[in-house]
Amino acid sequence: MEHTDHLNLLRPAGLPQGGTWADFGAGEGAFTLALRELTGPDAVIYAVDRDGAALRRLKKDYIARFGSPLRGAQGGADNLILLPNDFSRPLDLPPLDGIVMANSLHYFREKEGILRHVRGFLKINGVLLLVEYNVDEGNLWVPYPLSFETFHTLAPQAGFTEPRLLAKAPSGFLNEFYSAAAYKV
Repeated sequence: MEHTDHLNLLRPAGLPQGGTWADFGAGEGAFTLALRELTGPDAVIYAVDRDGAALRRLKKDYIARFGSPLRGAQGGADNLILLPNDFSRPLDLPPLDGIVMANSLHYFREKEGILRHVRGFLKINGVLLLVEYNVDEGNLWVPYPLSFETFHTLAPQAGFTEPRLLAKAPSGFLNEFYSAAAYKV
């Protein structure tokens, strides 16, 4: 997938400018970069991933695309904060306006508990943007994917609104990706 594909999966959510966001399972930051482009230079984004080397590559790509991750004319607070950590564990984060989880939920068999945990980081009406393979049977590399239909049932059980399908994109690996938005209630 290209940067344009990542943007097209998130753009239909109509994200506001600014705010405090996180990318859980950010890896090298494909969706972190798309999130930054859609929410603008004043957004604060926490990129969370266990792979510190991937996060360092993300920071290099971020600087190459957007310049310094410092916001404000005087170079105020960082607007990209790298957290080499496991998002399924407790994290020291402020209340978030939104969370992107792109191809990270499919590593967990027990998804409702993870979604409840993730929900705890969001402000009331904060948005969870999920990008996943649109299948329910995985393989060695994508062990526990969930289709949009499955997410549609699971999200309300975990304390979110009924999710809205945002977009789909083809995948040569497991048919297609989808993106969806669900809000904390």
